[in-house]
Order: sequence, then C-alpha cells, then structure tokens
Amino acid sequence: MKKTLVSALTTALVIGAASTTFAASNPFSDVPADHWAYDAVTQLAADGVIEGYGDSTFQGNKNITRYEMAQMVAKAMAKTDVSAADKALIDKLAAEFSDELNNLGVRVSNLEKHSDMVKWNGKLRYTYSSKRVEDEAKDDSKDKTNKDELLFRLEPTAEVNDHWNVKARLDAKTYLDSDSGNGSDDVKLKRAYAEGNYKNFSTQLGKFGLYTPEEGLVFDDEMSGAKVTFGKDLKASLYAGRLDLSDSATAKNMTGGSAHYDDTANMQGITLQYSNPAASKLSGGAAYYHLNSDSFKGSTDNKINSGVAYAKGANDEDTANIWSLNAAYNFDGISKLSAAYANNTSADNLNHSWQALYNYKGAQAENKGTWGAYAGYRYLGTNASLFGTQDAQIVGAKGWEVGANYTPFKNVVATAKYFNGKGIESDRDAETLWGRVEFQF
Repeated sequence: MKKTLVSALTTALVIGAASTTFAASNPFSDVPADHWAYDAVTQLAADGVIEGYGDSTFQGNKNITRYEMAQMVAKAMAKTDVSAADKALIDKLAAEFSDELNNLGVRVSNLEKHSDMVKWNGKLRYTYSSKRVEDEAKDDSKDKTNKDELLFRLEPTAEVNDHWNVKARLDAKTYLDSDSGNGSDDVKLKRAYAEGNYKNFSTQLGKFGLYTPEEGLVFDDEMSGAKVTFGKDLKASLYAGRLDLSDSATAKNMTGGSAHYDDTANMQGITLQYSNPAASKLSGGAAYYHLNSDSFKGSTDNKINSGVAYAKGANDEDTANIWSLNAAYNFDGISKLSAAYANNTSADNLNHSWQALYNYKGAQAENKGTWGAYAGYRYLGTNASLFGTQDAQIVGAKGWEVGANYTPFKNVVATAKYFNGKGIESDRDAETLWGRVEFQF
C-alpha cells in the first residue's frame, strides 16, 4: 500500500473533501498544485488527518504501514460532520484496523468522541420568598412565612441519532434558613425521557416537563408517560400518563397535612394550538384534560397558606375534567398580551381559573444588559389550577402580580416579583415578595 496518495483519497472520501479547491498555501513541498491528489491531500492536512514529515514533505510514494493508516483512520473517526455514507466507510476502515486502533488507545478516544455528544447544562439558583397572609384571629396583622431555597440543577442531553435525544434533570435542594433539605427530596431525578423530532412531528417518552399552552394556568410540573405533537401552524398534542399529586401546587401549599394528596393521578389530554408569527400576530388554542384519582373524592378540609384558601374535593367523583382556552396578541415582537381561562367541570367549588398578562421584552441569559417586565391579574381556583404556576402568586388566591428580570452579567439572571391579592373563599389579604438569582452554565 502506497503512503497516502492512495489512502489520502480513501480518507478524503470519508470527509467529503475530494473535490474541494483551496486557496491556502501548499502544505507539502513535494505535492505541487497540479498534482492529481493535491485537493485531497491539502484538505486532509487542513483537517489534521495527516501531518507529513518534519521537512515539510508528504513522501506520497513511500510505503505505508498499517499502524500509519490506523492513525489516519483514528483522526477521521474523531470528525463529527460526516454523512451517513461516509460514516459507514469510517466504520469499515475501523473494523479493518481494529487491532492497530486498539493499540493506539482509540477505544478510549472513541468513547471521548461519543462523550462530546452528551451536552451538560445546568444552573445554581437562589430563591427568596416572603408570604404574608392576614391572620383571622388578629386585627391588622399578618402571618409571615419566609423561605430561602438554594437549588443546584444538572440537565444532560445525549444525542442518540439525527432525530432522537435522551434528556434528564437532576435537582439538589437545600434551605439556607435551616441548612437542610426537604426530606427525601434533597436530591431528586426530576426528569428522564427520550425525545424524538421529525418534520411536523415530535414525541416525548418518560418523565418530562408538563407546561401546557395556558402559560402555567393549569399545568407547570412533570408527568410520567407519553406526549406526541403533530402539525405545523396548527399543532395538536396528545398526552397520556400519570402525575404525582403530592407534587401538585395545592399539596405544596398545605399547612394542615397533605395525606390526601399522596396519591398519583392518571391523566389523558389533548391541546390544539395555532401559531404562525409570519402570517398573524394572533395565536391561541383550546385544551381538555381528564384526571382520575381517589384523591379527588370528598373534601380534604386542609388549610392552604394559613387560611388563604381551602382544598376541597370535587364531590363523590374521583375525576377532574378540565377544559381551557387561551389567546395571545404579539404587538411588535417584544411585547405580548395574553389571556387564558380554565374550568374543572367535576368540581363544586374553586373550580375555575383565569389570568390576563402583559409581557414586555425579557432578559436573555446570553446577552448582558437585557431585561424584561410583566404585569397581570390571576385568579387561581384550587381545583382548576392543581398544578399551576405559583411563584409570587398563590393557588387559591386572586390578585395582581408584577415582575421584572435583568441580566447584569452573561449567564446571570435576576428576577423579582410582587403579588397582592386575597384568598378566593376566605377573602383574607395576602401578599408575596419573591426574588431569584440564577447562575447558568
């Protein structure tokens, strides 16, 4: 086998460079520009697949050893931007020179190459909240609950092939006021799922984030099961799986015990959502969700947030049937007005929720100095917003919420929110100061 004039062409096919013309200077004195292998040799040198000799020669007529060929194959294996056909050729070459590659330690190198397909993102997040609720027994006084939470999150993404990825989320929490976690939830695998993306079709399988189009009015949590989405401008999403009721917004707020919410609920749902920014500033959709659990039966009579609301069950039914509508108008690409409504037709009380929000701009973690602000009114019925978003806002309460975020440094985002309102049933005054700083990586 000749040195690399033959093997260079073989490897050039691997990296798709055999017909490329270069303006760069000739890397080898013994391969003139009019040589039949000039393009391939120059490309291979530029890509680091071949190096030549210390005297700036290529010595293309010199016999090549299997060890030298294995070195070139190893370097070709490290490339990522190759076609399926070229990848097949690399695999054949790797099989042929497997012993030599093993001696070169390419098994380790290959594992390192595949590890590059796993991307790690994460954040360190500090959250402070101070909730103040009117005390029923004391005039003009409020019960105050403060929380200092520190969260460390890792989110790996592993590429399986051109269409599939595997993703996960691992959260570790501690509370700075007591320097302790929350029992078994100190370190928790929050998500682990496979995600497939095709043209006008996508799917998620496993335990994944559940944030439906109502912008956190009904669901802002995780579910275990499957989700499929198909369509282009008009998209339909189908959901089927289970939700942990002990992790619901209602259960998280309980001060009188949460035994009634230690069950899981089966959930099936469908959402229809239209959005085409190029054709219309309007977007919107509708949804229906069916949940089934013994936890929905009867009345829990457990207090929420020291009397802001009471978590009462639907009736004797073990189901929750929630339908919702949402709409948004994007004014100029930087400001948006949105609204949503949801109703649990199986519940007798606290059975509906609605919100109207105005968003202006928004902080971008990658761009220092960017910022955003929002204002809105939210009415969160406990039995309609079982898994609803509640940062400053309290499920079971109604009122105004304002907030802003800012990026003082790249990948550092600060957010502040303030809520002022009343319990829907108790009519007690409630307010929340809420702040968060995130260091993203």
